[in-house]
Amino acid sequence: MPTGTVHPMRTLLVTGPGGAGRTTVAAATALGAARRGRKVLLLTADPVGHLDPADGATPTVRRLDPATHFRAELLALQDHAAPALELLGAARLEEDELTELPGSDRFAYLKALRDAAQGDWDLLVADLPPLRDAIALLALPEQLRRYLRRLLPPERQAARALRPMLAQLAGVPMPADWLYRTAARWDAELAAVQDLIDTPDTSVRLVVEPGPAAADALRTARAGLALHRVALDPVVANRVLPTTSPDPWLAALAAQQQTHLKELYEGAAPSVREVPHLGRDPRTPDDLALLDGPGPGPGTPAPAAEWTVEDHRATDGVLVWRIPLPGAAKRDLGLVRRGDELVLTVGPFRRVAPLPSALRRCTVAGAALGDGELRVRFAPDPGLWPRTP
Repeated sequence: MPTGTVHPMRTLLVTGPGGAGRTTVAAATALGAARRGRKVLLLTADPVGHLDPADGATPTVRRLDPATHFRAELLALQDHAAPALELLGAARLEEDELTELPGSDRFAYLKALRDAAQGDWDLLVADLPPLRDAIALLALPEQLRRYLRRLLPPERQAARALRPMLAQLAGVPMPADWLYRTAARWDAELAAVQDLIDTPDTSVRLVVEPGPAAADALRTARAGLALHRVALDPVVANRVLPTTSPDPWLAALAAQQQTHLKELYEGAAPSVREVPHLGRDPRTPDDLALLDGPGPGPGTPAPAAEWTVEDHRATDGVLVWRIPLPGAAKRDLGLVRRGDELVLTVGPFRRVAPLPSALRRCTVAGAALGDGELRVRFAPDPGLWPRTP
């Protein structure tokens, strides 16, 4: 390897159903990578108290504090908006009376991911919320940036010199400069997080405990992550019981697990990694070492499948937008054309995706889901499509 080569940071986003052990797996992965000589940052909202091995090889741990982040952001926004609030006669909120609102932890995660992206790490392991909340979190930067562009179009800020005149004509005050500056700052911060999520060096590790809900969690993860084009790592089957126990009760439980493991192997992409049940809660670094399998390498993980447009005008008179959605079911699928965007719903997840330029001059002619792929057919609009001589 040539001297001076810079390796991009590898990011591993760990999630799973509640109670599946995702925090423990994230800690074991981070500790294992640190012991192999890598500079590792572990982000988590949960306490991790068993990461101090005797050899000193340990990851840096950043504990998220959503309540502190919420108070700081709200007070800063209140300071910026002070003139408008005073005009309205609003009473200021004090720090000691602020309590975080439901959902504010997502914004603390976004800030933590943005700060981590600016650091000099070999590996970032982020212990995300439970599965559905984690997928919603990964979709948030793109969604919020879209809202900001719609509510405060950047081009309107360029008309600063015209604002006094426009305010007189309209009879209402125009948005203040600080509002645009704040929106621009938020957009830049969200863009940094979105870049981290979209980079090929980022992937999601799903942690499940073999049981009745495991296969459903895998289908949910595959569909939700494919919708937002995030790569899925090998699935971790956690707390797997030994199949050789002489105890009839444990043997029956192990047999049930093996049935659900088979479902995971049949539905998993790319593969499954089994983590043994220790028979106790992990309490020491050595316990975590028993749970650490092959860690994420410095290379790029398998990328999420591309969304491609195929030209079938010569045979069928249409263009086909192929959107990979493994794990999606037809009953949970929704599709709406809205201007130059496609509103795509898969179960509890939704994405508003801009249409490729060629498809903006077409009308939707149909759609079909099969073999884990959505195929949307577009017929060229004669009034918009360039005519060939």
